[in-house]
Amino acid sequence: MKTEEDFDLITVNEQNVGERLDKVLSNHFSETYSRTYFQYLIDQNLVLLNGVPAKKRHKVCLNDEIEVQFVATPEAQVKPEAIPLSILFEDEYLLAINKPIGMVVHPAPGHWNGTFVNALLNHCGILPESENLLRPGIVHRLDKDTSGVLIAAKTLEVQQKLTVLFADRQIYKEYIAICVGKGKDEEINEPIGRHPIHRKQMAVVENGKPAISYFQTIGWDEKLSVVKATIATGRTHQIRVHLKHRGTPVLGDSLYGIQSMNHKYGVDHQLLHASILRFKHPITGKLIELVAEPSEILSHYLKKIL
Repeated sequence: MKTEEDFDLITVNEQNVGERLDKVLSNHFSETYSRTYFQYLIDQNLVLLNGVPAKKRHKVCLNDEIEVQFVATPEAQVKPEAIPLSILFEDEYLLAINKPIGMVVHPAPGHWNGTFVNALLNHCGILPESENLLRPGIVHRLDKDTSGVLIAAKTLEVQQKLTVLFADRQIYKEYIAICVGKGKDEEINEPIGRHPIHRKQMAVVENGKPAISYFQTIGWDEKLSVVKATIATGRTHQIRVHLKHRGTPVLGDSLYGIQSMNHKYGVDHQLLHASILRFKHPITGKLIELVAEPSEILSHYLKKIL
């Protein structure tokens, strides 16, 4: 299972003109990956040159666009790490935590260690094998700097059932955000896809995937607002993109926010928190409601505005 975020795009400059594709990539990512790794990706058609799969020996031209989809190699292993977890719920089937700001959910380019998966393996010992070797037990994700409720499965059966619940919109997800400005209470039903120019960003685009968010302003101090968000779909960066589209970006958001406001308030990460997750337990059928307390900085703004 590949994701939007395990992705990079580079443009060939004058220095690389005439070089082999695999060499260009290994030089560009020299501190992280080997040339052999990129040869593997190219052989798997996970590297596109101007939108088309290319051979590793292909020699690049000026301004060629190289799109790379990062995946684990068959021999990749994720090692357990003794990372503290703030556990909200646990039984023999699943685990739920309050994910802190800065924790990456699963290993990915630039974050091969210190992730929730590393901590999960240490805590559980054994996790179900998944299609992607880097994501055992993972059924949903939160962005690195988004805090809040995060659940994982301990068995393959539960992983499959929870994945279906998320896909079928059977899990209630509620978020709290500190936003710049004040918008009206509304449903935003706008498709989300890759930004046509800024390729590491998502955007509301005509040919994107369906995305539905609901926003309610519950506090306002004439500059900043507290917004409750619920989502019916789970697209990459969905809440952040829809809030930007609404005209009320998340404070501290370096990708979709207003940089002058982020600087003014001294906030260097998006103030977005997954506060509530509610669902029927996939095995017992019991209604589970998980509530995560907000981070210290988010609590500061909530007290200030509400």
